[in-house]
Amino acid sequence: MDVSLAGKVALVPGASRGIGQAIAATMAASGAKVVITSRKQDQLDEAKASMAGDVEAIASHVGDPESGDRLVAATMERFGGLDILVNNAATNPYYGPVLGVDESRWDKTFEVNLRGPVFWSAAAHRGAFADKPGVIINIASVGGLRAEGALGVYNMTKAALIHLTKQLAGEIGPTRVVGIAPGLVVTDFAQVLVDNFGDRLAAELPMKRLGQPQDIANLATFLASDLASWITGETYVIDGGAGVKGAGV
Repeated sequence: MDVSLAGKVALVPGASRGIGQAIAATMAASGAKVVITSRKQDQLDEAKASMAGDVEAIASHVGDPESGDRLVAATMERFGGLDILVNNAATNPYYGPVLGVDESRWDKTFEVNLRGPVFWSAAAHRGAFADKPGVIINIASVGGLRAEGALGVYNMTKAALIHLTKQLAGEIGPTRVVGIAPGLVVTDFAQVLVDNFGDRLAAELPMKRLGQPQDIANLATFLASDLASWITGETYVIDGGAGVKGAGV
């Protein structure tokens, strides 16, 4: 059973590297026409060059609601429609206790990780999905399902994103809204965690390895496809079995 996105158009913010780049590349390889976006055009151009298929690269700031409207309009002008929005862009400028965060880094984290998905989803709904139901995929984190150490501010945004997934699924159906909550994935974004905890965590996991961007891209592509046409409102954990580690005999 092949997962095909033939005839679909996808918009993937935060796609110049890591999970976003893997999602965009996999969707393009599966037949979708894809617009990738992030803040730096040179990084986007480099990412685009590594992808097969019909891909357009347009720089934008995900934390800016007007950028959402602009990119939705540009996507529809370039490819004639929009079927899939992947809210992938994220930032984590603060590492420490929640009550120690300064206003600037608090605002930056929520601007990108939560305000971005809200207003970009609104732009996609207004510009495309109200007339032709589509799919919104929110890239959350397992951190949004638990309290942990010094990632509290970041995890709060991901917990809210998980709730947003349910909320929007109820509000804008039959557009489907689904979430993905990755565990630790080997990316530049997570490099500090990988370097400090990666080997120990991998050894404890049932799968004996950390996640790769392609693992998340495979799930996202399936959820965006018609094979998942009765799935909405749920967030899927993909963490190599971290939730069951220690359960073996």
